[in-house]
This record gives sequence, structure tokens and C-alpha cells, in this order.
Amino acid sequence: MDKLDLKALGKINLGLDVLGKRENGYHDVRMVMQTVYLYDQIRIEKRKEPGISLSTNLFYLPVNENNLAYRAASLLMEEFHIKEGVKITLDKHIPVAAGMAGGSSNAAAVLFGINRMFSLGLSQKDLMERAVSLGADVPYCIMRGTVLAEGIGEILTPLPNMPKCHVLLSKPPISVSTKLVYEKLDSYDSIEHPDIDGIIKGLKDGDIKKVASSMGNVLENVTIEEHPVIEEIKNVMRKEGALNAMMSGSGPTVFGLFEDKKRAKKAAARIKELQLAKQAYVTGVHNARRK
Repeated sequence: MDKLDLKALGKINLGLDVLGKRENGYHDVRMVMQTVYLYDQIRIEKRKEPGISLSTNLFYLPVNENNLAYRAASLLMEEFHIKEGVKITLDKHIPVAAGMAGGSSNAAAVLFGINRMFSLGLSQKDLMERAVSLGADVPYCIMRGTVLAEGIGEILTPLPNMPKCHVLLSKPPISVSTKLVYEKLDSYDSIEHPDIDGIIKGLKDGDIKKVASSMGNVLENVTIEEHPVIEEIKNVMRKEGALNAMMSGSGPTVFGLFEDKKRAKKAAARIKELQLAKQAYVTGVHNARRK
């Protein structure tokens, strides 16, 4: 196999709770993660010359070891002493630094692809164990689907599939530092914890309305304080018929769950019309897991 084309899918958090901070600086979390069908396209090609060549359609992204996809390839190629080289091409569509795990998903796809291309024989569990060193979301991005994530995000328990619905994703033109969001959260005297168990019950019952009404993200208040546009986008989505709307991860992407695709598209058009965000996509949930 000399060439491989892969899809690196984005994710949203249906629920995100932070339980505490460890001495090493990492946070204990309890999250419900969901893959959505918005993806980056990744091509991996073998080269005779040793080493890793990385290119991307976004000029401002690093194309060296500061890119997670590059580091993912390097991790397996060094461990298995692969003498050939690879050329990796990233065609990015998932909003960058947006709380949708785009970089983590790229790394997961490259781990999956290198394992397959060079017949390394690693199981999904093997890949996930190696993925932790690249970032807390990377093991999840290897598994995909509807998943409860605990620990620092690396303890993963598959959940019943998310009921089918339409997902509106909208990223305002702002950047959010995950590190600073968590630091500010640590300074709060008290936080309101979301109903993660309610989301899980909704999934078990196949009840999209229960899932939507139970959604919550403990990081929202922190990010919205700095960027009120996030609340404005949420309000537009709800006004236009979303069952609920919420920020994903540390932001700034907002997603809304809709039963009606036309209403989701109308909400996307309204967000653009109000100039709250240029990026607004209507897609769906993706429940298929990698084997």
C-alpha cells in the first residue's frame, strides 16, 4: 500500500464536567463525546527518502514536530524503525483551535494510517495506548462514536449511539486558549456541574430531547465572560428551533441540535446575516466506530 486517503472527523462535547485538578496540572474530567460528520481529509503516501514531509492548505499551521499529525507519524516510525519516508497532506475543514479536536483527530488518523500502511499489526487498544502521549483527546479520536470520557480524557467507555439529528456548527472569528480557560476555572470558588448522567440516560432511552435538555459545559461561563458572541450564537440557534445549543470543549465553536434540517439551515443563514460568524455548517452525528 503506497497511498492512503483518510477522513479525520471532528467532535463535539454533549457534556463536559471538570471534577478537579491533579498535582501535575492535568484536570480530571467527565465528558460525553460525539463524533460529527465534518472532517479533514488526510492523504499519506510512501516515499523512498526517509523522514516525514507534511503540507497543509492552511498557511499558518506548522508543518514540523509542532503539528500533532507529524508527531503521530514520528512516534510510530521511530518505534518500529521504519526506514522509508512518508508524505502527509492535510486538507483542513474542521475549524482550527475551536473545541472540535481537529488536531487530535488528524493525529488519530495518521496513527491509524501508518499502522495500516506499514502492516504494523497494532490493535485499536495498542494505538490508543500510544495516542495518550500526543494528547488527551487523541485516544477518543481513534475510537470515535458516542463515548464517556473520564480521567484526563483517556478512560473511555462506549455509550449507546446518539439518536439521529441535524447538528449546526458555528465558529465565531475568535481564538480561545484552552490553558487559560482551565486556569480561570480553577480560580472560581464554586461551579455548577452539568447533568452528565441525564445525557447518558437520554442516550440509553434513545431520547434526543432528554439528551439535549441535559447538555451542559462547565467551561462555558468562563469563555462566554470573555466572548459574549458565543451566548449570542446560542440564542439565535434556540430561537430558530434548536432543541438546545452549547459551546463545544473550551470553545469557541457553538453547536445546536435540530430535528428539522430546514430550521438548522435557516439558523445558519441567520448567524451569517447577523455577522456573528462566517463559519456555519449543517451536518449530522457519526456513530460508526473504527475497527
